[in-house]
Amino acid sequence: MSIFDRLSKYDYGTLHLRRDEESGLQAIVAIHDTRLGPALGGCRCIEYSTHDDAVVDALRLARGMTYKAAITGIPHGGGKSVIIRPSGSFDRTALFRAFGQFIDDLRGRYITAEDSGTSVEDMEVIRSVTSHVTGIAPANGGSGDPSPYTAMGVRRGIEACAKFALGRSDLQGLKVAVQGVGHVGFHLCRQLHELGASLVVADIDASKTERAASELGAEVVSLDAIFRVPCDVFAPCALGSAINAETLPALQCKIVAGAANNQLDTPSLGQELMNRGILYAPDYAINAGGLLNVAQEVAGYNESVVRERTMDIYNTIFEISDRAAKAELPTHEVANAMARERLAAAS
Repeated sequence: MSIFDRLSKYDYGTLHLRRDEESGLQAIVAIHDTRLGPALGGCRCIEYSTHDDAVVDALRLARGMTYKAAITGIPHGGGKSVIIRPSGSFDRTALFRAFGQFIDDLRGRYITAEDSGTSVEDMEVIRSVTSHVTGIAPANGGSGDPSPYTAMGVRRGIEACAKFALGRSDLQGLKVAVQGVGHVGFHLCRQLHELGASLVVADIDASKTERAASELGAEVVSLDAIFRVPCDVFAPCALGSAINAETLPALQCKIVAGAANNQLDTPSLGQELMNRGILYAPDYAINAGGLLNVAQEVAGYNESVVRERTMDIYNTIFEISDRAAKAELPTHEVANAMARERLAAAS
């Protein structure tokens, strides 16, 4: 598929590429939509098998950010950036300074933040080159790591799903299988544990599952087994496409609700989840807490506002679930329609 065919498939938009030989930078900025305001979305720095995989990841993620901003009502469009992590050793400061210059050259059409493989420290390097960055250190006027708010929003979404699908007003004794216990996944596990949920976890990094086991009493299973755990909630909190043709038939849950982006490998899987009686919380609606946090940083950071809006994710997920049930439609289709309505109104 040609690059322009891919742009058409994902309803684009603008795609920017930057190569810097001295630092080793190979980066992509996908700007999906700016009708609501400048594009805002994180910077992912991971290894990719091919350049095409990196492009597709950026395109899919940025489109999700458009819908995430629209459904949460913030004045931003959807964008995402990808740095193809260099193999071997590299100068991280030089890499992110070169990336910061790339962002600055876009003149505010895209504002970056943390994502998989990047940190507050990386955002501080970018800040030395451009002002179009969020998630910087609180000491410098920023909000720091947005992961706790992403986790809070997911936890509120799980509460909404438990109320809608299970008639539960609390999470006491609820069994949650969490795939990925990194920054967001561990924060989510801690919040669920504090509310009385029982945890089963899996992660490619054994030190992370060991921490969840020792601090939160989580049961540890393999990466393959996590999909087969009999549970109330399956929470994908790693990279995308967790729900695919191989994993969906293995699921033994009543709810899918997690922090990962692009959880459905293909849109048709949303219909299959519905057919199996599994309630799916659309990823960009439930994991919007981190975006709400960095968006407030752009406006002028106020933590109480961020907390209030993140807690309201409960109502968003409950509304999507209710509309979907009444219309007999998959939840992701209802969420997409709600986001598109708001984008159309902005037009």
